[in-house]
Amino acid sequence: MAKQQSFADKAKKKVHTTQVNVKFIKTVKTANGSYKFQEKFVKLDDVSKVTDLK
Repeated sequence: MAKQQSFADKAKKKVHTTQVNVKFIKTVKTANGSYKFQEKFVKLDDVSKVTDLK
């Protein structure tokens, strides 16, 4: 049986987003004086908006 869908057909269907994924690392001071790091991925429209993250 012949293949129904080619790789080119699959590539056409994928939607390319204009957003950028950025790994955001935040430091948090605990009650005993040590520091913890919290990591999360954030989607931004433009890389220049990185300085606005808190």
